Amino acid sequence: MNLIETATRICVVAHEGQKRKGMDALPYTVHPFMVAMKLSHHNFSDTVIAAALTHDVLEDTQYPEEKMKQELGEDVMTIVKTLTQEKNLPWKEVKTKYIEAVRQGSVDAKAVSLADKIHNMESLLLAQEREGKKVWSYFKTGKEEKMWFEHEMLAMLKSTWSHPMIEEYEKLIKKINID
Repeated sequence: MNLIETATRICVVAHEGQKRKGMDALPYTVHPFMVAMKLSHHNFSDTVIAAALTHDVLEDTQYPEEKMKQELGEDVMTIVKTLTQEKNLPWKEVKTKYIEAVRQGSVDAKAVSLADKIHNMESLLLAQEREGKKVWSYFKTGKEEKMWFEHEMLAMLKSTWSHPMIEEYEKLIKKINID
């Protein structure tokens, strides 16, 4: 199997039975596939696409880190580990550490993070159209805290990288703030 096939298999096995939280009833794997597709559309490498497919595996599943490293290699794991959030801290501290990790991370880590945020915002907008203000109850924090995080991510990305996806992300954030 090539790198993307291996990452796809890991994604499907690791996230088996998981659903996206609250916003839709789709299998969780739709999310990493969409993140990977966005990066493929922008001609990112197989390494970046493999990292996109597995970006939530360490954070949200019991898939063994060492096995994943053996299967995907150091380059993919460096990206995934940059994006893996510690869940045992208060929410704002988790998000602040994540922003700093991405700031200090590689362009590849920024790309996966940004594609992830874009897909999350697209999903949120669709859910908001269907459910209105109820959508904010799916988050540990309310709209204000969630949007604080998105604005901080956007500011950090704009100050550390230049890519057309940043403009796409900014437009989505503005659309949520308007609605």
